[in-house]
Amino acid sequence: MNVFKYHHHFRLQILGRLLLNYFVGEGPSISSRIGSKQCFGNHSEDQQMTEFMEYLDSLKNYEKLGVPTGAGTDSEDGFDLGRMKRLMERLGNPQSKFKAIHIAGTKGKGSTAAFLSNILRAEGYSVGCYTSPHIETIRERISLGRSGEMVSGKALNFLFKRNKELLDQSVKLENGRISHFEVLTAMAFSLFAQENVDVAVIEAGLGGARDATNIICSSILAAAVITSIGEEHMAALGGSLESIAMAKAGIIKHGCPTILGGPFIPNIECILRDKALSMSSPVVSASDPGNRSTIKGVSLLNGRLCQCCDLIIQTDDEFIELFDVNLRMLGRHQLQNAATATCVILTLRNLGWRISDASIRSGLEKTFLVGRSHFLSAKEAGMLGLPGTTILLDGAHTKDSAKALVDTIQMSFPDAQLALVVAMASDKDHNGFATEFLQCGKLESIVLSEANIGGGKSRTTSAALLRDCWIQASNEMGIPTQTSLLTTETSLLRAIKIAAEILKQRTEGRRGLVVVTGSLHAVSMVLSSLHS
Repeated sequence: MNVFKYHHHFRLQILGRLLLNYFVGEGPSISSRIGSKQCFGNHSEDQQMTEFMEYLDSLKNYEKLGVPTGAGTDSEDGFDLGRMKRLMERLGNPQSKFKAIHIAGTKGKGSTAAFLSNILRAEGYSVGCYTSPHIETIRERISLGRSGEMVSGKALNFLFKRNKELLDQSVKLENGRISHFEVLTAMAFSLFAQENVDVAVIEAGLGGARDATNIICSSILAAAVITSIGEEHMAALGGSLESIAMAKAGIIKHGCPTILGGPFIPNIECILRDKALSMSSPVVSASDPGNRSTIKGVSLLNGRLCQCCDLIIQTDDEFIELFDVNLRMLGRHQLQNAATATCVILTLRNLGWRISDASIRSGLEKTFLVGRSHFLSAKEAGMLGLPGTTILLDGAHTKDSAKALVDTIQMSFPDAQLALVVAMASDKDHNGFATEFLQCGKLESIVLSEANIGGGKSRTTSAALLRDCWIQASNEMGIPTQTSLLTTETSLLRAIKIAAEILKQRTEGRRGLVVVTGSLHAVSMVLSSLHS
């Protein structure tokens, strides 16, 4: 090992120990680190929209039930986008009353939406943001104005009551086929129009072409963004990477800029660029060779774990150099999302939008999402009955996001031993997910558990089935996992305690990390237990 690499590795080891000491010390609570109004439910607020929630629960919820085969494709099997258009017409087409940035992609949509929203708010724009899923309350999916606070229960319920007769008519005229997501999307767009936002940042739910959000026309679309293409929702999106790319490319509109995140494999990027060309849509790519983004190190800044980054981004007519940007969103994948958001902003600036370099930096540094590289404080670990335990929550649920999580852990805690707690939905690539963690070589314990998906059990994978998948994955890799490493526990909170106890026994005084992952719904269950 050369001298430079040796000293760099040594510094990372020392930093890892300092960070672990911090997180088992008296770190700030969730509310002080994130802002409880922006990120977590308020019971009294949620009570004010009981009627609306009961209405939503009466509709078909594909998040809970699972999406039918081919539903996201632009074919006869796809969702009926005409139904959504008719619903919006009855509501007065509110989606035509604001500018929009539409984001599709397999991974990175929510993070890119958050980066964009915070940059635009930092410049003083009134921003509506619509994302999914949520962690604790459905109100998290809709944020409004210059502050970025999520919509109040009172405002959402008032809007629902005002439009209930029209919604009832739509449900009847569409033979009961109006879905949970369609009504929620309609309410979000109505709120954005009502609040007269300057711009709405909208995350597609599934695919793009047949998603309910894809009623945005070219006259109000400021930019279409495609973050990544990966193997998720394969059956719903046609069964191949190529069909997934075509579905995502469905958000590209005639004459409107398309921003590509990536990097993409050549044939997938070709599909996206060909679609843009057919729509006379200029393309900007965050992965162009001229764009350079680097992580310089990880440190604690004002009590928060950050990665210090440089971003050098160039589009056709805009150029920006941002040095020593302290991102609270950790990992190389989040740096790529930040670069993608910066490309979008430069594209808007080239179109005449007023957005300063200072606002770009401020928005990037402010952004943090619950459940993504999310460390519990010492107080919160104690509330779970695990004082002195370092607990990381991350909603990774695909092979690619598992790889990104492993990379982030190795970058931030290079010498830490890991205990995994995994709960996943039934329609995910369990074997691929397991493979990424089995390769990291630091596992002291793997506890397979269960989480309700979308508030129900129909998409939950049993702990026993997950165990079989992990054993199969290890055998296929030629590194059979010792069965003593694998434990099943159907109670997620109990699983976390088991993982922590095993880790404590096996590390013999060395620092360890308990990682809860596999689903944002699992993260939600942990955080909800802290607030109940």
